[in-house]
Order: sequence, then structure tokens, then C-alpha cells
Amino acid sequence: MAFRDDSEWLTLGQAARFLGVAQSTIRKWSDAGKVPAFYTPGGHRRYRRSDLETFLDRSGPGGKPKGGPLVLLVDDDEKLRELVRVNLEFAGYKVREAGSAEEGLSAIEEAKPDLVLLDVMMPQTDGWEMLRKIQDQYGAGAIPVVMFSGKVDEQAEEQATSRGAQGFVGKPFDLQQLVDKTKQLVPV
Repeated sequence: MAFRDDSEWLTLGQAARFLGVAQSTIRKWSDAGKVPAFYTPGGHRRYRRSDLETFLDRSGPGGKPKGGPLVLLVDDDEKLRELVRVNLEFAGYKVREAGSAEEGLSAIEEAKPDLVLLDVMMPQTDGWEMLRKIQDQYGAGAIPVVMFSGKVDEQAEEQATSRGAQGFVGKPFDLQQLVDKTKQLVPV
């Protein structure tokens, strides 16, 4: 009788640590069929280490870079950046993250992105100021920018458009709405 190698199988918590994400994130990925999960007779999820390694090679942080358009994601919320990055990578984009406007402007100098997703509310330099600096340096509309903010009112989208952004999405946003807006502006 052959026994399976238990070191090959990881629990939900072990798999989440292996991938460096929250358990809720890996649960969503397995529910969506992005990461294969197996269920014990008691209904607990188990993940095969080799499947997780394949997943990392395909799309993980440190995995092989994707060949799609480059999106720069600028937001001071690290967990939000991770969530958005993962969803955009699954949609076929390369994603670079920045935690501040200063980091974002440096990232643009290193590699000009095809699109910038930019949070309005950030410490020190806010998103509106970063948008202005991008336009001053590269020209209005040269790099498409989609603004997003938790402070949403009737004027928010109008203000984004009047300041030269190509779109506005309110937070908390529907991730699919953000991915769809990205695809609309920069098709994969």
C-alpha cells in the first residue's frame, strides 16, 4: 500500500505562507480555479506544493515576468496593492507597485508604464499632485492615468477628467470594474 508524501501537501495556512498571501486570498484563487485545491473527507483544503510552485512561476511575486502591458499601481495601502496586483497579473498585465507618489515618480523614470493606477489620498504628495507632475514631465495624456479614491462624490469623476486623468474609480471598488477599466485603456 503506497502512502502519499505528506510534505508534498500543504494546509490552507501553510499554502498561504508559502505564497506570501492571506488565507482569504488563496481561498478566492482556489474557488476561482486559479490554484488547484483538494479537499479532505472533512472538507479541509489541501494544496500540492508542486502546484503552488507552478503558480508562482506563472504569476507570483518573483515569478517569471509577464509579457503584457506594464501598469504602475500607486497607493499607500500595501494590502490593497497586493490585491489589485494579483488580479491585474491574472488578467495578463505586468504590475509595478509604489507606496507613495515619490516612489511612483521614480518608477516612471526607470520604466515608463503603459498605465498608472493612482490613489488620490496619500501622505506627503497626494495623487492630484503626482498626476500634475506626470503631465508636466511627460505631457498630458502621454501616460494614461486612472485615479481612485475612497472619497467619492458627484464631482470626483468630473474632477479627474478635468485634470487630465483617463478615468476614476471609487473605493472600495469592484476589482472587476478596475480590471475592465484597465483593459479598456490598455488592452492585453
